[in-house]
Amino acid sequence: MLSLPEEMTLLLLDETTGEFVALPESVFATVMSGAALMDLALRNRIDTDLKKLTVVDRTPLGDDILDDVLTGLGKKCAQLDITEALFDAAVNAEEYRMRALRRLIAHGILREENGRHLWVFRSRRYPIVNDAEQQEVRARLRRLLLTDEIPDPRDVALICLFDACALMGFVLSEAEREAATPRIGQLRKMDLIGQAVTRAASETEAIIKFAATTM
Repeated sequence: MLSLPEEMTLLLLDETTGEFVALPESVFATVMSGAALMDLALRNRIDTDLKKLTVVDRTPLGDDILDDVLTGLGKKCAQLDITEALFDAAVNAEEYRMRALRRLIAHGILREENGRHLWVFRSRRYPIVNDAEQQEVRARLRRLLLTDEIPDPRDVALICLFDACALMGFVLSEAEREAATPRIGQLRKMDLIGQAVTRAASETEAIIKFAATTM
């Protein structure tokens, strides 16, 4: 099974272009760090209440992304503000994305290609070799959002992350998104880290927009 940082990296790739969907870097970083914290919660390494995050088990998982985040949390006090923990982990979000990409390539899900944009800037594309993982996750999320099926905690985490970066359009049509709005709100309340991710992503995006209007 892929880790949540790996799944989010895969889901943020456009399968037709092999490039990442356009997101403000601060939003991407928040979502990536949120994925790592949610995975640590699912693996019983951290616990949360409405505001605080507590490390309950410092045992490494053998995952170089999750263990790095867990080590960073371990250097802090026993309890952390959830938003503070998010922003601390977000500092290394780009490195975590590169690690996740290397794993997805090793799994045979992606391949790496070098290309050029406008014959000037070198870029890397990551075409999807095997889209079974990506399609399975999207189909699972669609089913959960459009039915009353009881969700798995992992799927709730993914829905929160997708909602935080405003990418529900990759899963639902416009009409379906409107119909699923109450369901999305209901599922978001089930994950405390997910609520913090959505709030932090919204706040950073608002700051970026405000800064752009005042320049």
